[in-house]
This record gives sequence, C-alpha cells and structure tokens, in this order.
Amino acid sequence: MAIYDIESLSYDDWYQKPIGKFIDKLQTKLIFDALKPNSEMKILDVGCGTGNFSIKLAKLGCDVIGVDVSEAMLKKARENANTTTISFKKMKATKLNFSDNYFDAVISITAFEFIENNQLAFNEMMRVCKPNAPIIIGTLHKNSSWGNLYESDEMRKNSIFKYAKLKSKADLQKYDSLSLISISECLHMNPTFIEKDFTLENEQQLKNQNPGGFICGLWKK
Repeated sequence: MAIYDIESLSYDDWYQKPIGKFIDKLQTKLIFDALKPNSEMKILDVGCGTGNFSIKLAKLGCDVIGVDVSEAMLKKARENANTTTISFKKMKATKLNFSDNYFDAVISITAFEFIENNQLAFNEMMRVCKPNAPIIIGTLHKNSSWGNLYESDEMRKNSIFKYAKLKSKADLQKYDSLSLISISECLHMNPTFIEKDFTLENEQQLKNQNPGGFICGLWKK
C-alpha cells in the first residue's frame, strides 16, 4: 500500500491536463448513464482514491461513502472534498465492513486493476447492495490501444501500472454473467493523438472502428 501512498501525491495531476479533463468527462458520462444517480441514493465508492467520483456524486446530492486501502489517498480525498458530507474510510474492497443490502448503489472506478482478488471484491459489492440495486465497475480496457499503452514496458517500468492487471469484457462477464445488464465503452481515440484531436467529433467517428479504452460493467442484484 506504500506505493499508493506515494501515488497520492501526484494522482490528481492527470485531471488538471486538457486531455485528462476530456477523458474524465467521457468516463463520467459513461458511468452516470449506467448508474443514473439521484439525490435519494446512498452510494458506496470502492477504491475511491482521491475522491474523484465520490465528490461528483455528492455534488448531485447523493449520500456517499468512499473506501480505499491507502490512508494517504483518503487524506487527499478529504482535502479535495472540503466537506463533511462524504465519509471516507480505510477499508479493503475484499472485506467491506457494512451490513447486507445496505446501499442503493455500489461503484468501483479504475480500482479493479489493482485489487488482487477481483471475484471476492465483486461478491462483497453485491452483498452490500440492496436488491435490484446497480453495481458499476469502470476499468481500463485490456483489449484496446490504451490497454497496450498501459501494459507497455515503459509504463510497467515507470508508473503504478507495473502493479496493474487490466481487464477485458470477458473478465467482467465472469464476475456474474447472470446479473450482468450491460458493458458499455468509451475513449475510442488513440493515445497517440495530440491534444487538439481529443474531441467529441473524433470520439463519435471512431466509435465503430476502435475498441474503447475504458469499459463500464453494470450489474443488478
């Protein structure tokens, strides 16, 4: 977990760059289209990191709890949130300290790549969700140009992605194929594009040509 503590120092830098901001908007739309959040929902954010999605959901009026294994990430999340309306707790995804059928929705965004036992984490997310509640997992797509980038020798050598195990659509299906509603995707643009080429027009044009670099699974309990 020390590596995640170190990563917390620069984790948010990506979202401050024009390309990072654009990609974050694409991913947020994809996730929220599946989740359909509203102010009546009590939502658990598993592997919340520095609070990106926890904060977005809280701004919509949702009652949010974010959990992560890194205290440094949680400290940064509390600073970013600058509010007491979100509860951030140190907790393993594979051992969620909540009762059964507790949440109206559970999400986990770009965390399953780093969770050792994905199936146990998924089972825990399902356990703490209410009947018919949505479970959302957003993850980098292994079978895409972005997957190739994050699995490259350079990224493995010089970034946190040396610890990552990227996921395919087939991996998501294995968690619970019977409860799986859909797998959607975005980020069809190539990572070699320059800043000006990251546009909604290019995203739409390449939608049927390139696999999305980010996939979102939706299950219902």
